[in-house]
Amino acid sequence: MSRQLSMDTLRQNFWKEEYLREKMLRCEWHHKYGSMVKAKQKAKATARLPLKLPTLHPKAPLLPPPAPKALPSKVPSPALEAPIRSEMYPVLPATRALLYEGISHDFQGRYRYLNTRKLDMPEMRYLFPITTNFTYGWQLGPPAKQELVSCKMCRIESFFRKNGAFALLDPRDLAL
Repeated sequence: MSRQLSMDTLRQNFWKEEYLREKMLRCEWHHKYGSMVKAKQKAKATARLPLKLPTLHPKAPLLPPPAPKALPSKVPSPALEAPIRSEMYPVLPATRALLYEGISHDFQGRYRYLNTRKLDMPEMRYLFPITTNFTYGWQLGPPAKQELVSCKMCRIESFFRKNGAFALLDPRDLAL
């Protein structure tokens, strides 16, 4: 954008007054609303800070009640001692061995392992439905095969309307 070279004293004084008027207007606005803006900025800054949670100190383990001396002490089995933390059933060793045979690029290894696991029903892999979407496919059983006995043209003729999309329905098109 080119500058105007026809700047006389009158025009210079106009721009000087305009600049001073804007400067005074900004100072008045800052004097009137500056403290509110700073308070809002501080509130937003404190809201952005991560919430510091109190630290939890580990509780001392509860002492088991003293065992009677007459009974011999049993050694607890490790299977009963460790609670189940997994959401899934353990993988069969034969299926787990697929992980270590070959590489995924050759459709072996991880690729074959995941495809084998995918073939199992969800009830065989998980202890319980983890998400609500699991409930849709939970305990459906094996898929039932449906054979189409009609010919292709019979399906096409029965699927499409004979009178077009917006025409009045023919009684032969309606399902009874």
